[in-house]
Amino acid sequence: MRLKPQYIFILALVGVVLIYFVGRTVFGGASEKAQAKPVAPSTTPSVQARMTPETVRELEVSIRGRTEAARTVVVRSETAGVVAATPTPEGSFVRQGQVLCRLSVDARQASLDQAHAALKSRQLQRKAAAELAAKGYRSETQVLEAQANLDQATAAVRAAEIAMRQVEIRAPFAGVFDRRDAEIGAYLSPGQACGAMIELNPLLVVGDAPETEAGRLRAGAPARAKLVDGQMLNGRVRYVARDADPQTRTYHVEVIVPNTGNAVRSGLSADLRIAAGTGAAHLVPVSALVLDAAGRQGVRYVMADGRVAFAPVTVLEETADGMWVRGLKGAVNVITVGQSFVAEGQKVRVAQVR
Repeated sequence: MRLKPQYIFILALVGVVLIYFVGRTVFGGASEKAQAKPVAPSTTPSVQARMTPETVRELEVSIRGRTEAARTVVVRSETAGVVAATPTPEGSFVRQGQVLCRLSVDARQASLDQAHAALKSRQLQRKAAAELAAKGYRSETQVLEAQANLDQATAAVRAAEIAMRQVEIRAPFAGVFDRRDAEIGAYLSPGQACGAMIELNPLLVVGDAPETEAGRLRAGAPARAKLVDGQMLNGRVRYVARDADPQTRTYHVEVIVPNTGNAVRSGLSADLRIAAGTGAAHLVPVSALVLDAAGRQGVRYVMADGRVAFAPVTVLEETADGMWVRGLKGAVNVITVGQSFVAEGQKVRVAQVR
């Protein structure tokens, strides 16, 4: 039987396709195997590191602080009365003993005059008793009684004078009359406030040191404070708390500084740096600082066997040349490039830089 032309064409096409796939399987696989060459992957990353020597350096504890008045006193009335005058304006500088509030005298002047009159009478009686006793007309007991009456009158005068002085509420020290609490016409009972006084010279700069740094601070250590406007204040540590704040676990620190002319106000923010002796420090680039898995700040360095290690550090000071840090020992080969892409214990190839 003779095949039709279209069938012959289809059978030929199928044969060609079949021959193509068979040939590719036989010869192509061998060619691919011949061409495929195993490439050994590089498992040792490269980093750049710099040998950083240990340096003995003056150490400081840096904390955030604020200025504070050396003394703050609420000046209160010692007696009862109506406020008759307030001669000192709020916010003004006052001398010690300057009148802040003056109460109405009322009957105090009359009581003082009466006490003086009684004293004069007792003085005359005491003199007469002594003269009569010398002539034999008075006994020794009567003389002593006259002297006791004179002493009592003298005490009454002193009490009346004190009551008169108490109508003037005075500044207990030189400083600033920061707040007035009583106005003219107000009635003050004993213990009620006329106003508040603050002492700004000397001035305190206070802050709270973390428990990791508090043990390095000593009373009398030199300190300096940089205010928000750039002004520098120099002073010494006056007080370091021995008991931590139960909420923050920090220790209160007070630095006393001179404040000539009361130029610096209370309540200004300050960066406080306190000398804490000498110790080992290393200068590392700012970019070398990294965080480990626990969130600690530190540097990665290369050990003698070419493996990576991590050391937590404390920043002491930032300079134009880098960061002075504490926490490393001896000369350390600090990784400066690639430190974020390697892990502790990993072997690395090191390119040293200066």
